[in-house]
Amino acid sequence: MNLKYITRITTGLILMLFVVDMQAQEVVVTDSTAIQPKEEVAESITKSSNERRRVEGIAAVIGDYIILDSDIDLMYKQMQSQNMSTADVTECKLAGSLMENKLYAHHAVQDSIIVLDADIRSYIDQQIAEMSRQLGSVEKVVEYYNKESEAELRQELFEINKERQLSSRMQQKIVESVEVTPEEVRAYFEEMKKDELPIFGDEVEIAQIVVRPEIPESEKQKVIDRLSEFKADVEDNDASFRTKAILYSDDTNTGGTILSLGRKDNFVKEFKDVAFSLQEGEVSEPFETEFGYHIIEIDKIRGQQVDLRHILLIPGVTNATVDEAKAKIDSIRKRVNEGKLEFGEAAKEFSDEKETRNDGGKLRNPKTGDTKFEQTDLDPKIYNQIVNLKEGEMSLRITDSDDTGKPFFKLIKVVRRIPEHKANYATDYLKIKDLALQAKQLEAIEEWQTEKIADTYIKVNSKFRDCTYAGNWLKK
Repeated sequence: MNLKYITRITTGLILMLFVVDMQAQEVVVTDSTAIQPKEEVAESITKSSNERRRVEGIAAVIGDYIILDSDIDLMYKQMQSQNMSTADVTECKLAGSLMENKLYAHHAVQDSIIVLDADIRSYIDQQIAEMSRQLGSVEKVVEYYNKESEAELRQELFEINKERQLSSRMQQKIVESVEVTPEEVRAYFEEMKKDELPIFGDEVEIAQIVVRPEIPESEKQKVIDRLSEFKADVEDNDASFRTKAILYSDDTNTGGTILSLGRKDNFVKEFKDVAFSLQEGEVSEPFETEFGYHIIEIDKIRGQQVDLRHILLIPGVTNATVDEAKAKIDSIRKRVNEGKLEFGEAAKEFSDEKETRNDGGKLRNPKTGDTKFEQTDLDPKIYNQIVNLKEGEMSLRITDSDDTGKPFFKLIKVVRRIPEHKANYATDYLKIKDLALQAKQLEAIEEWQTEKIADTYIKVNSKFRDCTYAGNWLKK
């Protein structure tokens, strides 16, 4: 079915919507046998398609949104350029995918789902910055996407990203209240035929102890003093905060760009507390988070949202503290090997990784919340470290580095190995629960689509009327 096919390619198609060059075009309908859209829909099309060039025609109209023939062609070409398999991809399937996305976006607007323009523009800033790094300059990005100006490119990206956000949030709303009970999970499992039970690959449970070199107080004071100098230069000498962020911030992803921050956004508490305590134009005192030391400049306050820039400086470690950390983890390993200390107890007492130390160092799979990992899903770095370890064995000292480049050291133990096996209700409950939940969410989406297709103005034109869809897009 088209819907189930779409669930397998959704990620790829959404990614393509970020960058697909859907050139703005004047719309001309060439399907003379088609019933013309309602007057208000035609007006909406005209407004959203200003300055568009002439194309072959409109493939479909979904509520207030249109799908051009060229949109489908470009999506197919984009899949090819991304080296994605197109063996089973047809124009009908791509049209079905685009129609679903437009349906979600249309009803997100109807349901008053809000996507803040400032959030989208902030994301576009990051998009263009990343593309500029890849191609060499903003001008080359504009040329690559065949736009006449950066403003035109930004407007195109704005429309694409806003529609994508609306579609995504509508889908989240549809399934957010869907849950499965233990009885439903058991029923789902029992309905599976024995020869169709899923196969779970080789799995492993692992635990780790992490020791990080301490940061000397002298290094912390250095970055605090430097941030204080930046603040004074901005306030006393009218220096540019943005320029200092670009030149000096250790946060290279957002250096100099404006971040839009809401009170409920997923930022560390210390950062949000400072951001919402400042007035427009004010620069904070240096403050600490788990990432390092910051100062913030508030650009604009918009109700429960603030636009800001920040500078992050990360204090370094010294050779002496690195050597101390090595000696500490080597001592822990020796005591565990000699039987003087259990690995789990050592993790609770000595590990610097707060997320795992209270559970004896055990890592949890972020996909399932379980302690079991399929080996093929492991981070390649971890896989290479444990691939030759037997159950119960512990690694030698491993040197790693965090996102800021600071070194740390760890020991990894293979707690348990589980060979490839067919799904078992008792031992694989969480995985089976996840499959049951996905099936129930898919049913909720199918029901929602059936209802909304019936209630929404939809017109499918030309050759796309000959397609076979899972949903009643043709309203026959």
